[in-house]
Amino acid sequence: MTNTFKLRPAQPSDAPRIRELVRQARINPLGLDWRRFVVAVSPQEEVIGCGQVKSHFDGSRELASLAVEPDRQGRGAGSAIVRYWLGAQRVPLYLTCRESLGPFYRRLGFRVLASEEMPPYFRRLHRLARWLHALKLFREPILVMKYG
Repeated sequence: MTNTFKLRPAQPSDAPRIRELVRQARINPLGLDWRRFVVAVSPQEEVIGCGQVKSHFDGSRELASLAVEPDRQGRGAGSAIVRYWLGAQRVPLYLTCRESLGPFYRRLGFRVLASEEMPPYFRRLHRLARWLHALKLFREPILVMKYG
């Protein structure tokens, strides 16, 4: 299996694969619009990773739905997708992630936000996530992070 891939804007035919990758990664499946995605594809044009940027009602923009095929993780596709969006979007750019993924995003220049630093959308989401974690419905705490 080769470690090479390229990035390209998603196409309509990629939508089912994007949904499958997000479901495999056990991340939020809401708001998956293939038109907002960039995908990492193998030399055989197989979609091996994806990520999008979503805009929220408060004007904040979120790096979201970052997922890479499990057997392809650790080979640079996820980092390449993040760097693509960091170059394509004006800052700041926010994200939410499981606490265990914090080091990955820190290496790419994101920092964890305190509640009072969060835009309204993320403050509400963070409160909900803390509540769900306290009820043992989330396995680990959720971080809100910012780039820029």
